[in-house]
Amino acid sequence: MRRLELAIAWRYLRSRRGSKLISFISVIAIGGVVVGVSALILVMSVMNGLQRDLRDKILTGSPDLRVLTFGDMRIPNWERVVAQVRERPNVVAVAPVVITQGLVRPTNNIYTEAAFISGLPSDATPATSPTDIRETLVAGDFTFATDDGYARGLVVGEQLASRLGVRVGDSLDLIGPAAAQPNPITGVPTPVFLRYEVTGIFDTGLYEYDNSFVYTSLATAQEIGGYGADVSAIEVKTTDRAGTGRVAADLDSVLGPPFRTVDWQQQNRALFQALQLEKLGMSIILLLIVLVAAFNIVSTLTMVVADKTREIGILKAMGMTGGSIRRIFFAQGLVIGVLGTALGLVLGVGVAWAVDRFRLIPLEESIYFIDRLPVAVDPMDVGLVLVASMAIAALATLYPARQAARLFPIEAIRHE
Repeated sequence: MRRLELAIAWRYLRSRRGSKLISFISVIAIGGVVVGVSALILVMSVMNGLQRDLRDKILTGSPDLRVLTFGDMRIPNWERVVAQVRERPNVVAVAPVVITQGLVRPTNNIYTEAAFISGLPSDATPATSPTDIRETLVAGDFTFATDDGYARGLVVGEQLASRLGVRVGDSLDLIGPAAAQPNPITGVPTPVFLRYEVTGIFDTGLYEYDNSFVYTSLATAQEIGGYGADVSAIEVKTTDRAGTGRVAADLDSVLGPPFRTVDWQQQNRALFQALQLEKLGMSIILLLIVLVAAFNIVSTLTMVVADKTREIGILKAMGMTGGSIRRIFFAQGLVIGVLGTALGLVLGVGVAWAVDRFRLIPLEESIYFIDRLPVAVDPMDVGLVLVASMAIAALATLYPARQAARLFPIEAIRHE
């Protein structure tokens, strides 16, 4: 594109006597692109941040893989399975786990809460654990050790501990599926609360965990759930969470029936698919703002063609070709698109950074599972937004540029 064509395009965009309305409409068109691009970048960054934050917090207490069985969800002779899994490539840590449910209440209190009971090996460390739950401890420890020398302690989520009014050293009464004794008179099993000591409190930042999970030793969870020497699942940590599908397929082929392997994406598929669908829907809706701005570009250039008809006729009479006229109006629309896209990029990324850096939007944990609105700017998403915006702006110039190029010099000069 020649300098003369660019100079004429820029001259048509500037405010001049008798054409201030056209210049004002150009500003509106640029503003529409700015709003659309910045809104798209901000919303997509919020959705990315929400996915990342939820994924990281869910995986704090959830492993990359779980080896389960069909049917009664019990794994006998689990030591052999653990040894087989540990020998496979890309496996970092392996541990048995018992997952059951129960009711907990403070000692000498009738207030009762339902809780998920998770039994972990008491001798595991953060380095050998398949999850990061041990790194979220805010009080006590994860050894489950009590004064009587037995690992019968409980590590309770901070929200649950706050509602129950307990701290490290207090006792909790707990009842599980196996905690029932026959009534001496009727012979009917009667639930019995067993007493345990609170030896730790954890805080993951995810309300779902902090509000309803209780961790204890593997042996204690087996006692509470009536598992005997069996476990519920084998938890596995891999070298790369993005490649858990390949590790899962390898374990399925090695272990065979009745075992099955479920990775973290399958365990939370409904949640992440809903977030992805919401991100797509919001992006399409906000892209309409850019399309509205494109219509503004069309109307602006159409009015410029009508206003500059005589000048176009003079330019063509002086020897300027129809292709040059098309490029003038294409450049004018492109300038609107470039300015709007650039300003929208700066505004969108700037607001996203400020919201994430200063935590400007707090959230209610009990509703949204997180305490603030997370934001994560993805360069690929930003690139797609910029390309889409520029493409829409370029397409919006085609009709008015074509109309301008088709004007006949004599008719254009005579135009009133």
